[in-house]
Amino acid sequence: MAGDEHVIAVDTLTSFIGSIFRHAGVESEEAARIARYLVSANLTGHDSHGVIRTPRYVQQFKDGLVLGGQTISIVAESPTHAVVEGHYGFGQTIAPQAVDLGIAKARKGGLAAIALRHAGHIGRIGDWAERAAEAGLISIHFVNVEKGELVAPYGGVDRRFSTNPVCIGIPTTGSRPMLLLDMATSLVAEGKVLVASNGGKPVPGDALVAPDGSVSGDPTVLYGPLTPGGPRNAGGGEGALRAFGEHKGSGLAFMCEILAGVLTGGGTSGPIPGGKRGQIGNGMLAIYIDPASFAAKDFVAEAHEYAAYVHASRPQHAGERVLVPGEKEAMTRAHRLAHGVPLQAQTWAALCATATSVGAPIP
Repeated sequence: MAGDEHVIAVDTLTSFIGSIFRHAGVESEEAARIARYLVSANLTGHDSHGVIRTPRYVQQFKDGLVLGGQTISIVAESPTHAVVEGHYGFGQTIAPQAVDLGIAKARKGGLAAIALRHAGHIGRIGDWAERAAEAGLISIHFVNVEKGELVAPYGGVDRRFSTNPVCIGIPTTGSRPMLLLDMATSLVAEGKVLVASNGGKPVPGDALVAPDGSVSGDPTVLYGPLTPGGPRNAGGGEGALRAFGEHKGSGLAFMCEILAGVLTGGGTSGPIPGGKRGQIGNGMLAIYIDPASFAAKDFVAEAHEYAAYVHASRPQHAGERVLVPGEKEAMTRAHRLAHGVPLQAQTWAALCATATSVGAPIP
């Protein structure tokens, strides 16, 4: 433990999270997969999509809002596209199935689009872009959350969007860092507010907007009154997250709702029937491109040559480095693999409380 943080070895943390899900009733292989992907998010510095989600996932599983042991089914299909139903299965099970279908189709046809609907929370979208990149494919992902209103549109204060990530992955070779853009269209992801509410890094002072139009960095604007280590209900507060980049982020978020919500058939973030959040589902429109099927020769090498050129730009501030998309995640992963994953004391307490509730041993 360092200050108000616990630093946990990666293997210990992964085993602990897997044990929690097994004791909650999730089959062993699926429990291990969920744990692996949650810890993967922490390793890249995306703590908002990491093990902090465990108590919420377990409660959703207990309530029947997310289901174990699910397999995607195909609603519509052609050689270069498919619409797939996730049956509200755990996202860490459903998403890789959908991604693998896209990879297989793109390898045959050079290009594929997969419209996934009704998946449980699919976590860090970068994991799925990395999966495609490891298969030698470019991928582009647009994501929304059915019945998951959290974000106010530009110029508004009422929730209309979810945090709606956009992600683009570029294949790599050898020891080169992954070229990966993975971002929420909100100024911060909801999970970062969750981390801040547990005593982690504060969110910017203008990340949230209150009903009166004032901006704030106080998590209670989103969650309402907080209990240390207690659950965080995103429907408990009266405020909203703000879109990044004013009209630009708001416009991207809107298009994510259309592509990942309307086109997939999974539904948009709102309106929520009765105004109460219940079963939510991720939608994702993913496009997979095989560079070998396009005219660009030596695509991977040239992409990384350009990345090196950008990286070599003189820094604005002495002692800092210019980074390319995905580089910071790669650096964080290397550091945390070597030194362990830091968790806020309240996050650790919430994990231990969840473990105790399902009878899982605490390391």
